[in-house]
Amino acid sequence: MNPRHFWPQLRVATRALLVATVALGIGYPALITGVGALLPDAAHGSLVTGADGTVVGSRLIGQSFDDDPRYFQSRPSAAGDGYDVAASGGSNLGPENPDLAAAVAERRAAGATAPDALTASGSGLDPDISPENARSQVDRVAEARGLPREEVAALVEATIAGRQLGYLGEPTVNVLTLNLALDQQ
Repeated sequence: MNPRHFWPQLRVATRALLVATVALGIGYPALITGVGALLPDAAHGSLVTGADGTVVGSRLIGQSFDDDPRYFQSRPSAAGDGYDVAASGGSNLGPENPDLAAAVAERRAAGATAPDALTASGSGLDPDISPENARSQVDRVAEARGLPREEVAALVEATIAGRQLGYLGEPTVNVLTLNLALDQQ
């Protein structure tokens, strides 16, 4: 390389490195931190507090309700030992896998009918169930709580979230939100 071209190119490369370092190493993190300060709910995990003010979960992460018949149950989880955020991930079992077939048969025998009550979500941490799944649990929850079926069914209908932007995805029911509303009845 010609030495006359080396030094000017080195200066340009050094300036580009400094600009990129400031922009991407300082500017971008500062921008994201600022956005997080403007949207504290989302930046801090969308935490949900109970009636006593303690954190009971997150609207974004599913959790187990320990098969308590007084509560609506979440989708089955394939994340670790169940809703383990450190082990997020699906089971990666295909439709012909005997382990998956056995798990689906066991859930079906236990009374699950909705497709999302039979199989785990892709992440294993899905906080939502389908309205069909929630409706299939109404009788059990109403009986366990001694509430009229119509009252529990109306609560389910009131907590159904529509499609995102009106056309993306399917309607869902956030299980934690529904169970907290049920506790307030």
